Amino acid sequence: MIYYQDSEVIIRDLQESDAQIITDGEIAQGWDGEGRLEKYLMRLKDRAEGRSVALAAEFHGAVAGYINIYTDSKWGAFAGLGYPEIVDFGVLVKYQRRGIGSRLMDAAEKIAGDHADTVFLGVGLHGGYGSAQRMYIKRGYIPDGSGVWYGGKVCGQYENCCNDDDLVLYLSKKLR
Repeated sequence: MIYYQDSEVIIRDLQESDAQIITDGEIAQGWDGEGRLEKYLMRLKDRAEGRSVALAAEFHGAVAGYINIYTDSKWGAFAGLGYPEIVDFGVLVKYQRRGIGSRLMDAAEKIAGDHADTVFLGVGLHGGYGSAQRMYIKRGYIPDGSGVWYGGKVCGQYENCCNDDDLVLYLSKKLR
């Protein structure tokens, strides 16, 4: 299914062949390849089981990015409340700064809005997430107030954690 299309970008359902393309692209930009392909195949499995919507972005016919929407998330700050969660969103570095990420977010928020009036996401806190942090704030996402999460649970005051991909802040946005 196509969710968005213009002269440069198509946002469509993620396909199995996209998983390898995205994995190869992330490895080419220096990311660790361990478990990457399996992660995208898991997203496809979750979609097939009706738990999520998995999207890919094409830029002039080349797979450039991806985003996933879990329509009733079972983890994170809003677990079990019926709110969709945007998970695992990215645009390959060589395609960034072309509006692809904004188009993916627009499509994800539209899908989320079909399920609830609020959407949420977790964003990493290290510098590698800086552009994502800025984008989310500009789009109207605000911290949920639960504090920093680490390893899938709230990280208590003075509790030890590591500034890695598991250290996140949950943000939400009212869609209507």
